[in-house]
Amino acid sequence: MLPSIWTLIGQAGTFLVFIWAVMKFVWPPLVQAMEERRQKIAEGLAQSEEAEQALERATSEAEEIIREARKKAGEIIEQANQRGTQLVEQAKQDALTERDRQVAAAEAEIRQATNQAREALRERLAELAVSGAGRVIEKEIDPARHRDMLDKLAAEL
Repeated sequence: MLPSIWTLIGQAGTFLVFIWAVMKFVWPPLVQAMEERRQKIAEGLAQSEEAEQALERATSEAEEIIREARKKAGEIIEQANQRGTQLVEQAKQDALTERDRQVAAAEAEIRQATNQAREALRERLAELAVSGAGRVIEKEIDPARHRDMLDKLAAEL
């Protein structure tokens, strides 16, 4: 049995109505859903790429910051070492200066004590000379008059 032409036309019409209904009501939401899904995937890939680049930049910046921090730490350590060396050198200089000052003061004291001892010896020598001369001459010598003479003699000594 052959299908009748009317059956074929009816089936073709029904098929065309079905295709029209699918194209009108079903196909646009499917296409729209697929397009939205494609955009979300594209956005996700773009965000992933941006996040990867941001991570690389952050890693690079972190490495640069660490490098700078190490450099500054090295500079600070070097400055501390230099300051320590300066302090030691300054302390040495201060000690040497103090030593020189004390040596100079001691030398001045020694010179003063020597001069005082010489002066005392001169006075004692003058007294002994006057006394000895008085005994030799056996008469009294005028101490004031002869004092000038003995001072000249002491100055020559």
